[in-house]
Amino acid sequence: MSEEHGKFIWTELMTTDRAAAGAFYCAVVGWTTVEMAAFDYTVFETARPEDDGRVGIAGMMSIPPELLAENVPPNWTAYVSVSDCDATVARVEALGGAIRRPPEDIPDIGRFAVIADPHGAVLCIMTPLPMDVPPRAVPATTPGQFGWYELYADDCEAAFAFYADVFGWTVDHDMDMGDLGIYRIFAYDGQAVGGMMARLPQMPKAHWATYITVDRLDDAISRLVAGGGSVVNGPMEVPGPAYIVNAIDPQGAFFSLVASAR
Repeated sequence: MSEEHGKFIWTELMTTDRAAAGAFYCAVVGWTTVEMAAFDYTVFETARPEDDGRVGIAGMMSIPPELLAENVPPNWTAYVSVSDCDATVARVEALGGAIRRPPEDIPDIGRFAVIADPHGAVLCIMTPLPMDVPPRAVPATTPGQFGWYELYADDCEAAFAFYADVFGWTVDHDMDMGDLGIYRIFAYDGQAVGGMMARLPQMPKAHWATYITVDRLDDAISRLVAGGGSVVNGPMEVPGPAYIVNAIDPQGAFFSLVASAR
C-alpha cells in the first residue's frame, strides 16, 4: 500500500446554490473561491502558511439531477486516499459495504469511487495521480483546515472493524460519554484524525461529519448566524481542550466548526 493509504485528502460540498454557499463559507471560515470552468466545479482555497499564498482545501459542485430526484440533500463528503481504487472497491463489497458510484477516472486528478459502509455512511475514495511537488503538510488545528472527521454509526465496533480493514485505521483511545456510549478516537499513521460514536435517535441514518477549523469559535458563530446558517448543537467544550459547534448552512448542509479558543 502507498504511504497515504487511509489518509483524508479532500472534502466536497454538494449544494443547490453554489454562489450563495460559496459566499457563506468564505465569510464564516475565511476561504476564497476559484471557479474551474472546465469541470463546472468550485475550489475553496485557504491560506498557505509557508509563503502567504493560497491552496485548495475543498471543492463544491451542484447536486446532480439524478441525486436531486432521489431527494439527496446538500451535504459534505470526505475523500480518503487509497493505493488502488478498484482493489479497495472490491474489498468494500467483500466486507458488506456498497458502491454508490463505481471507479472512474478524473483527467489529471486520479481515479475515484463513492462507497458506503455496511450501515450506509458514505465516503469517497481516490487514488490520486503522482504530484511533482506534494503539498506541504499543515496541522489540522490551523484555521481554514479540516480539523476532524466524525462517524455517527449504527454499530461502532462493527463500523470500526470495517474501516480498520479497508483503510488501516487504528484505535487511538476510547472515551466513555455516559448515556451516549463510547466515543472511539481513531488514528491514521499514529495521529488521531477522527472519532466514531453511536448515531443519535434524531439522526435518520449513519453518516460522516466534517469539522472545519476556525480561529475563535464565538466569532465564527456570529458570522455563521449573520450569513443565514443555524446552530443545531453547541457551542461546547471537548477534550483537547477545544470548542465545537454543529450547524446547518443556508442551503441545508450539515457541518461543524472547531477552534482552540472561544
